[in-house]
This record gives sequence, structure tokens and C-alpha cells, in this order.
Amino acid sequence: MVASLMLDNALARLDSALGQLEAAARRRIEAERGRGNLETELALMQDDRARLAADLDGAMARLGHVETAAADVDQRLLRAMNVISAVIERVQAQQPAEPEPEHEAS
Repeated sequence: MVASLMLDNALARLDSALGQLEAAARRRIEAERGRGNLETELALMQDDRARLAADLDGAMARLGHVETAAADVDQRLLRAMNVISAVIERVQAQQPAEPEPEHEAS
């Protein structure tokens, strides 16, 4: 009987140890999966970052072209306004002054 009781206790301890080992193994597997997921997410974020950096570089280049074109348009508009002002001044200088209408005395 004593041997049977000792065997039952040993089997219970072995069963408990196996349960703890299985739980540790599950935790380890979950941790590895989590790490794998994190590594996958990190790789995706790095890919997104590289794509966004390339998009930003392209947008900055386009912005530079737009700013150059806007400056060119601004200069052309200024020249056109100056030409129009000069033409208006010449036309006004060539026109005789209009006499002011006489006021009738009441």
C-alpha cells in the first residue's frame, strides 16, 4: 500500500510537471508567434515608410516645378501689366483734354 501511495504521489507530481511543461511550451510558442507577427509588422511598416519617402520626394519635386512655373507666370503678368499701363498712359497723353461742361446759372 505504501508503495502504491508513493507511486500515486510520484505520478501526480509527474502529471503536474508535465502540465507545467506543456503550459511553458504553449507560452513559448505564443511568444514566438507574437515575435513573428511583430517582425512582419515591422517589415510592412519599413516598406510603407520607404514608399511614403519616395512619394514625398516625388511630391517635393513636383512642388518645385509648380513653384518655378508660378514665379514665371508672376513675372509674365508683371510685364504684361507694365505694358498695358504704358499703353494706357500713351493713349491718355495723346487724347486732348475734354472741356468741362458749362454750368447754367439759375
